[in-house]
Amino acid sequence: MGAYEDPPGSETGQQNILTDPPFYLKEFETSYRYIIDRYEVAPRDIAIFLPCAVRKPYSTSPSHQLIRMVISQVFDPSQYHIVVFGTCGIVPAELEEMYPFAHYKYMLGKCKDKKVLEDFLRIETGRVAGYLDKTRHVYQYRIGYCLGIFREAFIRGSKEAGVPVDLVLPTRDMINKIIEEEDCVFEEGSLSMEEYLGEFCDELIRFRTAHYGADRNSSSS
Repeated sequence: MGAYEDPPGSETGQQNILTDPPFYLKEFETSYRYIIDRYEVAPRDIAIFLPCAVRKPYSTSPSHQLIRMVISQVFDPSQYHIVVFGTCGIVPAELEEMYPFAHYKYMLGKCKDKKVLEDFLRIETGRVAGYLDKTRHVYQYRIGYCLGIFREAFIRGSKEAGVPVDLVLPTRDMINKIIEEEDCVFEEGSLSMEEYLGEFCDELIRFRTAHYGADRNSSSS
């Protein structure tokens, strides 16, 4: 992996908490271009794409910790690379503390402005497509775990780049079940819900068995 270099805009004194929709801000476009144009992504068999979280850095988020725990029970760390995407753009997880990715506070789920939501979908689709195109030969498989408009941007980005995604979870059947049976703050609930995590684990095990064999990782459940 290439050595870390601070992108433009990361100088001391510029690391204020940003509260505007981040996908509009020049800081995020600058850092996105750094990742696309200059950052060397280390090859891994599997890329696992997770939506960004309110708590920063993302790995300290309770939901991310639960999701990461499931992943680590199924795959060896040498097999996969976590990539975070969403309002932040798209970020290799090891760069989560880089400015501005740990220096903003924004929740798209509370936005009701149709224009902002449409802009997010357009911008994020392009950024996902750019990353998938950059890494088309870096990963062998790609898995997404996402809901709502993030999921839509992820799927559209895959189509735009012409880089297929091997697995998108939760399944549509599970999402519909949550919508029908659960009383959630957000219509589709949260990725940290037990039902979603249970299916996520089962599907990852099924994926591992299909592509690597049942005994690929002796530490898995």
